[in-house]
Amino acid sequence: MRYLFFIAVIFGISTSMQAQKYSKQAVDSMYVIAIKTQEELSKPKEIKIMAVGDIMMGTNFPNDSYLPRDGKGPFDDVNTILTQADILFGNLEGTLTDEGENAKRCSDPSKCYSFRSPESYGKYLEDSGFDVMSIANNHIGDFGAVGIKNTSKTLEKHNIAYAGVFAQPSTIFEKNGITYGFCAFAPNKDCLKIHNLTNAKKIVQELKQKADIVIVSFHGGAEGFKHTHVTRKTERFYGEDRGNVYKFAHTMIDAGADIVLGHGPHVSRAFEVYNNKFIAYSLGNFCTFSRFNLDGVKGYAPIAEVVIDLEGNFIKGKLHSAKQIDEIYPFMDEKKGALKEIKRLTEEDFPESKLLFEEDGSFSQQKE
Repeated sequence: MRYLFFIAVIFGISTSMQAQKYSKQAVDSMYVIAIKTQEELSKPKEIKIMAVGDIMMGTNFPNDSYLPRDGKGPFDDVNTILTQADILFGNLEGTLTDEGENAKRCSDPSKCYSFRSPESYGKYLEDSGFDVMSIANNHIGDFGAVGIKNTSKTLEKHNIAYAGVFAQPSTIFEKNGITYGFCAFAPNKDCLKIHNLTNAKKIVQELKQKADIVIVSFHGGAEGFKHTHVTRKTERFYGEDRGNVYKFAHTMIDAGADIVLGHGPHVSRAFEVYNNKFIAYSLGNFCTFSRFNLDGVKGYAPIAEVVIDLEGNFIKGKLHSAKQIDEIYPFMDEKKGALKEIKRLTEEDFPESKLLFEEDGSFSQQKE
């Protein structure tokens, strides 16, 4: 139908040219209008964004024993969900590099948490449809400048947009006629700082001028079982300022962000809708094959599905509950642990958002 409309517009231009004399400039303008009209008609009216938390598919440091041995793909058991996304996001918690020396000082390598996944694992991300990834976290610098450079090259090779380090603070990419701006922040030394709200606002405002939809990611907040709630205050962990994620998320939306996706605490946290924009405060662990504590709620691996309009406004969502156990890649959780946890936290931390969760994981905002 859209194609026929386009043909009709062009035909109308051609026949009118026979009846009247138009300047070349006028005719060119007519064609431009017709093409732009076709482009607008071909755009989807809604966008389904899916987001997951930390991804570390296996590491060959300190040795190959921390790599999977059965040949199973990292996302084989969750791909039926992931491949439904228009845009798929994740946090790459580590490096994709075949080179580089451990940048951390560790007297015992077996107790040194540095993550080096083979570059060949980039294909798993591409095959599952990841469009954009944050590399702003405390592990992107595990193998120094070489590790960061090779990770970037690997993501580029597999057509995955990324941002969050000094060499790539933000990025713009296009899919299905829609332009996306993306930026990522963390409290860590190799990354754009979550604490520098002035700089973060500037980046978002610049992206907003160039992109239809702006996605912001942050790695922040204290870690573990005792830190599942959003305190709305600056959070400290191991003596480090992990940011005020509540203030950061709201500031980014006020600056023009359309969706904010958080990770870092290794546990799930609440969802919020603020000024019609969606925020996930922590998507927890998602695909962390080894060297991660996956006990209890740390093993929940939520897949957040968020439907927005072309203005970036929240329409509806669905939480798909996956889970992990040690050295087993994520699989769908029939007990829906992630859904129950995030539903509880959202009701406790952000009752003003009035998000209603159904048993199947779908959620929407209660209207006044």
